[in-house]
Amino acid sequence: MLMSGTLILPAALLAEWAWGYPRWMLARVGHPVMWMGALIGALDRRWNRGSPRRQRIMGAAMLPLLVAVSVGTAALVQHALLQSMWLWPMLVLAATTGLAQRSLADHVEAVAVPLAAGDLETARIAVGMIVGRDVAGLDEAGIATAAIESLAESFGDGIVTPACWLALAGLPGLAAAKAINTADSMVGHRDARHRHFGWASARADDALNYLPARLSGALLVLAAGRGWRTGWHVMQRDARGHASPNAGWPEAAMAGALGRQLGGPVSYDGEPVLRATMGDGPRPDARDLTRALVIWRRACRLLWALAAIVAGVILWLR
Repeated sequence: MLMSGTLILPAALLAEWAWGYPRWMLARVGHPVMWMGALIGALDRRWNRGSPRRQRIMGAAMLPLLVAVSVGTAALVQHALLQSMWLWPMLVLAATTGLAQRSLADHVEAVAVPLAAGDLETARIAVGMIVGRDVAGLDEAGIATAAIESLAESFGDGIVTPACWLALAGLPGLAAAKAINTADSMVGHRDARHRHFGWASARADDALNYLPARLSGALLVLAAGRGWRTGWHVMQRDARGHASPNAGWPEAAMAGALGRQLGGPVSYDGEPVLRATMGDGPRPDARDLTRALVIWRRACRLLWALAAIVAGVILWLR
């Protein structure tokens, strides 16, 4: 699995960047993450009840069931596609379903374009599709901040983390990473309903992303070019102040790379939440969101190069 995952990763990254997930396939059969989400939703409705202790136990039981189903399915697909070298392109295409470069770019560009044109209402609607915070009252700086933070965090948990687990364990590793990340995004919250049921999913996602998050931050720092020293300094200084043990690394790296301040107070469902700030300088604007996309694209290319180097070393050692 290590060899097959490592060897297909560069091609999978490039293919997903170029084509993403076909819309016709999304409309007809959905997406693997949607299938995982349907299972999580069903278990959440059936199992998330009773005392806090029962909720914790059932939430912890949900996770291995979800991972087993996802990994088992992926293992069967990988086994079938490894039977012939002529099926390797299909293996690459299967791997693209766990990566999110194209969809992330599309979602953030949907915010950046109207924001640059001064259309705040359209930009608010678009950013509301990718963040959980309240967006109705956001000004230009608030919209840009939300989009940049989502871009940086998703570079980690939506691209680098699944890429790392694909390289380590092939399609089953990729499936496990997406299953845990999807569970965390759906139930790993601290609200009244999921505080106990989603605890195991949140902790598993923290462990899954621990090293990839730091690699994500390093890639964003390198992608800053001449500003890499500032990016590195801010990442080292501010990442640990983030509420998440992982999201702060790519977000702080991006803040330093841009020379702007991210973080700060937001609200969720009308409730204000005080967050630590990351970076120095003014709050970002529409031009900074465009700059963030440029840095993000460079970081993606650095990831491709790293994946290609590792694959080349594996081939050379064979």
